[in-house]
Amino acid sequence: MSDDQISMDHMDYANLTQTALRGVIRSALTRATTPEGLPGEHHFYVTFLTRFEGVQVPADLLAKYPHDITIVLQHQFRDLKVLENLFTVTLSFGGAPKVLVVPYTAITRFYDPSVQFILEFDVVEGDEDEDDLSQDLSITPMANIDKPDTLPEDAGPKVVSLDQFRKK
Repeated sequence: MSDDQISMDHMDYANLTQTALRGVIRSALTRATTPEGLPGEHHFYVTFLTRFEGVQVPADLLAKYPHDITIVLQHQFRDLKVLENLFTVTLSFGGAPKVLVVPYTAITRFYDPSVQFILEFDVVEGDEDEDDLSQDLSITPMANIDKPDTLPEDAGPKVVSLDQFRKK
């Protein structure tokens, strides 16, 4: 086959890769549910789309974060349940406990600043308004529990971008 012939990817490797990398998130969250909890200094910033199919967030949080939200799983989280396709967790917002249900497919970013590990995902947004779709996903409101309202600006994070695997 010559370089100018483009093959159709019937295997959908981009989707397979994203699914496999979401398995990394599931495994990391599962580790957090053990009696020992998160090892060392590990903790997670998880950014997800609040209006994505299957996401459940209380109405007051949805009003405050109509597009996406970043939560921190470090010290102040409870009832973390990791299932095959989603996780649930109870976090405190303004001192009030809130239960969140997050399908892995709604996650746009997973970051463990203790080891500078980042996974970023292309998420196909289905049921959102066109206005929401035009928002820049790089601007992430934070709903931190015990951290400042910005992500650490550490140099040299390990970014895994799926764009490098796609045919242009």
